[in-house]
Amino acid sequence: MLPVRKLVAAWSGIVAVAALAWVLTAGQARDMGIEPGTMGMALPLFLVMWVGMMAAMMLPSVAPVAVTWTRAIARRTNGAERVLRTGTFLSGYLLVWTAFGLLAYGGLALTGDLVEEHRQAGRWIGASAFALAGLYQLGPLKDICLRHCRSPMAQLMRYANFHPRARDFRVGAHHGAYCLGCCWALMVVLIPLGVMNIAAMAGIAVLIFLEKLWRHGPLLARVAGIGFLVVAVLVPFQSWMLPGLTTSGGGMTM
Repeated sequence: MLPVRKLVAAWSGIVAVAALAWVLTAGQARDMGIEPGTMGMALPLFLVMWVGMMAAMMLPSVAPVAVTWTRAIARRTNGAERVLRTGTFLSGYLLVWTAFGLLAYGGLALTGDLVEEHRQAGRWIGASAFALAGLYQLGPLKDICLRHCRSPMAQLMRYANFHPRARDFRVGAHHGAYCLGCCWALMVVLIPLGVMNIAAMAGIAVLIFLEKLWRHGPLLARVAGIGFLVVAVLVPFQSWMLPGLTTSGGGMTM
């Protein structure tokens, strides 16, 4: 088992990466503002931005799992190798979210085009996004994935017996897949709220952190789901709740 000081160092390193990602993401958001669609970004540039966002939003909540894996391999590795293997774990984790970024780009491109072509589309896009998030939060797949994210030890120990080649990467990707299953619908609400809306990103990041680490996390997930459904009913009549579906000229799509 790792000494306390080494556990603190592992935590601190991951939190530092997340903090740097927040700084970079905030800088990008300040320069770009909040607009519908992909904001004119090509796919490669969007994916770079997306990975930074995911690192900022997700690494604080995944840190306990990364540290748990570090403890599991501690007896057979030195300090430099632990850093490398933890980095490989996080690379596998972020690769899963990068793949989801491809779908996010397509969704943003589609909704952006709809907003430009049909002025009434914004209200239904916003309502649908919040309704989808709310229903998923209350569904069984969310519960299954959240239970894994809250207690991943059994899966991590199973992977400890796998062949060492690319094992850390596979463990990170495996946990990332469960994390994606747990949180993808929360990212959908960034369509109506704005993909570069720092306040919305921070709120979702806090919700994800509490869902996974707070003892009342599962209850909070259900409360958030009910809240999203309420918002889905309201947004067709409250245009200010859809900043991410505001046209570049400043007029609401509604």
